[in-house]
Amino acid sequence: MEALRQDDPRRFGRFTALARFDEGASAVRYVARDIASGETALITAARPELAAVPVFSRRFQAEARTAERLAGGWVTPPLDTGDPAETPAGETEPLWTAAGYVPALPLAEAIGIAGPLPERALRILGAGIAEILSRVHAAGSVLQGLAPGTVLLAADGPRLTAFGPLGAAASAEARPGGQLSVRLGYLTPEQIEGKEVSAASDLFVLGLLLAYAATGTTPFTEGPAEEATRRIAEDEPELDSVPEELRELIANCLAKDPDQRPTAGTVAAELALEGAAGLARGGWLPEPLAAAVADQEARVLTLEVPEEGAAAAEHEQGVAPAAPGDAGTKPDQADAAAHEDARPEAPRTLREPEGARTAPEPEDARPEDAPPVTASGAPKAAESPAAPEPEDARPLPAPPVDAPALQKPADAPAPSGNADTGNGDIGEDRGTTRFLNTGPRPPQNDRPTTQLALPHELTAPRAPDALPAPHPVQPAAPLALPAAPVTPQPHSHTHGGPAPYPAAALPARPAGPAGPGQGPMVSLPLPPAPAPAPDPAASRRTLLTIAAAAVGGLIVGGGSVAALGSGDTARATDDKPAPKPRRTLPGQAPEPRWIYAHPASESSPLTTALWQDKLLVVTSESQASAVDLRTGKRLWQRADGAKGQVALAAGADLVFVASPTEFLWLSPKDGKVVHRVRYTEAFDDLPGLTVGRLAGSSGPVIWFTGSHTVTVKAPKPKKGKKKGKDKEVVEAYFFAYDIVQRKELWRTPVPAGRAPGTPAYRVVAERSADVLVRQDAVSLTAAEVKKAKGKGSVRSFDQKTGKLLWTRQYGAASLEAATSGDEDGSLYAAVGQDLQAFEADTAKPLWRVEGSDGSWFGTPLIAGPLIHTTERSRLVGAVERESGRLVWRRSTEVPGTGPAPSLTLSGSEKTLIAADAIQVTVFSAADGERLWKFQDIGSADPKGETVSASYRTLAFGETVVVQRDRSFYAFPVA
Repeated sequence: MEALRQDDPRRFGRFTALARFDEGASAVRYVARDIASGETALITAARPELAAVPVFSRRFQAEARTAERLAGGWVTPPLDTGDPAETPAGETEPLWTAAGYVPALPLAEAIGIAGPLPERALRILGAGIAEILSRVHAAGSVLQGLAPGTVLLAADGPRLTAFGPLGAAASAEARPGGQLSVRLGYLTPEQIEGKEVSAASDLFVLGLLLAYAATGTTPFTEGPAEEATRRIAEDEPELDSVPEELRELIANCLAKDPDQRPTAGTVAAELALEGAAGLARGGWLPEPLAAAVADQEARVLTLEVPEEGAAAAEHEQGVAPAAPGDAGTKPDQADAAAHEDARPEAPRTLREPEGARTAPEPEDARPEDAPPVTASGAPKAAESPAAPEPEDARPLPAPPVDAPALQKPADAPAPSGNADTGNGDIGEDRGTTRFLNTGPRPPQNDRPTTQLALPHELTAPRAPDALPAPHPVQPAAPLALPAAPVTPQPHSHTHGGPAPYPAAALPARPAGPAGPGQGPMVSLPLPPAPAPAPDPAASRRTLLTIAAAAVGGLIVGGGSVAALGSGDTARATDDKPAPKPRRTLPGQAPEPRWIYAHPASESSPLTTALWQDKLLVVTSESQASAVDLRTGKRLWQRADGAKGQVALAAGADLVFVASPTEFLWLSPKDGKVVHRVRYTEAFDDLPGLTVGRLAGSSGPVIWFTGSHTVTVKAPKPKKGKKKGKDKEVVEAYFFAYDIVQRKELWRTPVPAGRAPGTPAYRVVAERSADVLVRQDAVSLTAAEVKKAKGKGSVRSFDQKTGKLLWTRQYGAASLEAATSGDEDGSLYAAVGQDLQAFEADTAKPLWRVEGSDGSWFGTPLIAGPLIHTTERSRLVGAVERESGRLVWRRSTEVPGTGPAPSLTLSGSEKTLIAADAIQVTVFSAADGERLWKFQDIGSADPKGETVSASYRTLAFGETVVVQRDRSFYAFPVA
C-alpha cells in the first residue's frame, strides 16, 4: 500500500480515494472511503487508456458481473460500480468497481514478508480457491483468474479478486485499430499445444499457485529460458521443497494430461474435508503475516481523506479528473521518461510492518512486451456491413509448440464469405470467463503469429491518408524462440507490474519502437463462444487479443493469441450496447425463474412439498409457510404448522399438514386453519398416541405408523406369593386415513420398533390389492435384527382391510438395501453392489444389473418402460424395466463417494435431476446427456456456519425447485 500519486483519481462515485492498494496490468486498486457513511471499500479502477478500448470495457464489465454472481464465501461482495450517466460528454467512461475492504495481503507480498507458507496455511489457501473453482466449473465455465497477485490472504481465509483474464493479466496494451493485447502469467500444457482451455486448466494453474506458495518459486524455472514452453509441456515439476503430505496432490494438479488432473471438488475435499472456513477457525496465518494484516488494518483506519478529495466530495459526483502533473515537469519530458521506463517512478510509500522482508526483484522478473506479428498488407475497405470476414479475423487454434523453434507457415487462406463466424460478443454476459465446449468451432488456420483482428477499414471506409501503413509479414522462415526478430509496431505503452517470484533469464532480442525484449507469440485460441445473432446494423468489430506471455520466467518466449468480437457499430462505437438476452449454454445452469431465501430469523426448513403446482409449502420448527410457485414470493406463514410433515393436497382447495399433535387443513390463500383434528380426539381409544412419519400417500389416502404405551397389570399372585410389578408395553399400529373425508380407514397391529417404539415404515409399491411396505433398519429392535440375519424384508398389507398378507425376503438384499416396486408386481432391490429385480409375490429373481466396484445402488426411480438408477459412486443411469438391459450410465462428476444421489423426474419425464450434498446434475432422461450442473454458494460466510445440507429437488410442469438449506431456486426444465 502506498500514497496516492498526483495523477490518481480522487473520487469514485460516493467513495474518496485514500491510498493505492496495489496495481496490476489492467487496473489499479485503491483503498477508499464513503465520507457520509464511513464505509471503507477496495476500488478496482481500469487504466484510462485501456478503458477507452470498447472491447476492454465490455470484458471488464463482464468480469465484474462474474464477481457479483460468485459473491459470498471467499469472494467479497461488490458494493458499487461506475455510473456512465455521471461521465461528462466527450470524456471516456470511467470503469471501476467497489467491493468491501477486507484487510489482506496479496499472496506475492505475503511470500516476500514471511517466505513459503506452512502446510496448514497451504491447505486452507488451496481449499478456499478450489471451493470457488468448484462453483465456477459446476456452471460449465473456466475462471482463468488465478495468479499470485489476484489471491489475497485475510485473517479468516483467502480471497479471490480476479474473475477472468483481465484481472489476472501480467500486462495489457491498447493497440491501433481498437485492439487489446492481454498477456497472461501462466500457460498450461494444453495451451502450449494449441488446444482449448477447460476446467482442468484452472486446476493446473492452481497447482502452480500452490507450488509457489509452498516454495516461494515456480516448479518450472530451472533451465534455459528459451526452453520454458518445452519444460511446461514435457518436464516433470520440481516439487522436492513442497510438504510431503501435499506433494502428490499438487503433482496431480500439474499432470500434463488434463484428464488426469483432479476436479476442484476433489482438491477442496482432500485439502480440508471440513471446508476451508472450518479449518481456518482460530487463525491460520503465520505470525508475521497476521501482524502485517493487523498493521494494514490499523493504517487504513488512520488514513485521512486528502484535502482535494474532501472538497470534491462536497461539490462533485463521479470520478474526479486526474490531477495535473508537477508544474516543473514539461509534457514532452514526461513522455520521454515514460518511454524510457514503462514503470512509474517509485512513489512515497506508507510505513511497512516492522520486521517485514521484501523479496528482491530480479531484473528478468518483469513481464516483457510481446506484440503479435501482423498479417501482410492492409485489407481492402468493405462497401457494406456485410463484407466478407477474412479468415484471419477469427479465433484460431495453434499448432503444437516445438521448442526451441517454431515453423511459420506460408500464405494465409483466402477470405471466407461468411461475415460472422460466431466468435462471440464480448459485451454479452457469459457467467464466468470461459464456457466449455459451447458454440461453433473456430476455423482452422496454421499461421501461429497472425494478428487476429478485423481492422476498421474493412467495415468503415476512410480516406486513404487515414489508413494505417501496412505491416509487412515476417519471411516464411522458422521463428526461433531465443532471438526472433519482430516487426516494428507503433509505440504503445504497456502496463504490467513486476513478477513477484523468481524467474529464469530472458533471452536478448532486438529492440524496436515498442521497446526491447520483444518476441514471437504462439497462437492459442480462446474456447469458442456461442455465436451472437447476426446484427445487420453492425459496421465495426473490435478485437480482444489475449496473449499469455513471459511472467517470472515461467513462460518465456511463448504465449497465446485469441480473439473475441465485440459487436460494436460504426455509429456508436463507444456507447454502451443494449443488453442482450442471456443464453442457456451446455453445462451452465439456466437463469432461475425466481430465487427465494428462507428468513434467517426463522429456523431452518424441515420439510418441503409442492401443493397443486401452485404453492411451495415449507415447514420448520416454528411454523409452516407457503411460497407462490409463480413468483417465488412468500404468501403466508402459520405457527400451527410448526414441526409439520410434508404438506399434501386434501382435495382441490385445502393444504393438509400433519403436526406432532394434530392433523391440520389450511387455506391455500392465507394459511388459516379450516379444519383441525387432534390425535386425542380422532384416536380416543389410543390415549397418548404418537404419530410417526408418513409412510406414503396415494390420492386422498395416507399411510402412517403410530404407537402408544399401555400398562399391563401383573397377574394375581398365588397364595403366599408377592404380587409382581405392572409392566408398560408399547403397542404399534399401521394406519390408513382419508384426508378428504377426514376419517380413519383401517388400522392393523404391527411389531413395535426400537425405543421409543414407533416403527418407521416406507411404502415401496402400491398395487390394486395391497401395499408393499419396508421398515427402516434404524427402527428395528435388537431382537428383530438378530432374527433377520442381515436380510431385509417387505410386508404386504391388504388395501381395503389393512390385514397383513405376507412378509418376504428377497435374495441377499440387506436390512439397509434400497428397494422400490411397481404396480405390475415387480420389486427392485440393491443386492450387494448390484441391482436385482424380483417377482414381488414369489421372490423369484428376474434380472440383475452389475454395479461399479466398491459401490452400491440407491433407491431406483420407475418411469414408464425405464428404471432410473443411482449409485454411491455418483453414477446415474437407466435400464429397461422389462429386461434390465442397460440404456445409459453417466457420472455426475462429483468427486469421491457418498450417499447415492436422490433422483427426481420433471413433469414431462424428459429430464432427470440428481441431487446430493455437493451439487445438482441434470440429465436427459432418454439418453443420459448431461445438460447442466448447479451449485449454490457452497460454503457460508467464513465467519458463520458452514452450509453442509444436501440439495433437495421438487419438480412440477416445466420447473424444478432446487433447495439447499434456506435457499430455493426455480429452474426451467424440459
